[in-house]
Amino acid sequence: MIPAIIFSLLFIVLAIVFYLGKGDKLIAGYNTASEEERKKVNIQRLRILMSCISVITAAFCVSMPIVGNKIQAQLGAVAVLFVAIIFVVILANTWARKK
Repeated sequence: MIPAIIFSLLFIVLAIVFYLGKGDKLIAGYNTASEEERKKVNIQRLRILMSCISVITAAFCVSMPIVGNKIQAQLGAVAVLFVAIIFVVILANTWARKK
């Protein structure tokens, strides 16, 4: 349980860093994009999405030890995380783009 709490706290700190606008260099793809590509991205919305997925991942890290060895509950938690990641990727490519 201790490692899960530590990882969860790290993801919460990461979410706070993204929310405060200090973690742009930690966003994969954004930090390596050219200046023209960066102008196509609404960075505030991307930060919100990154904060949300960090909080969801923190909740996942805490939930796994609580679930224990129950395979169905573990698969349910993984499915929820997987759907959340797909949802965030779709939003990052639509909602977080400037028109």
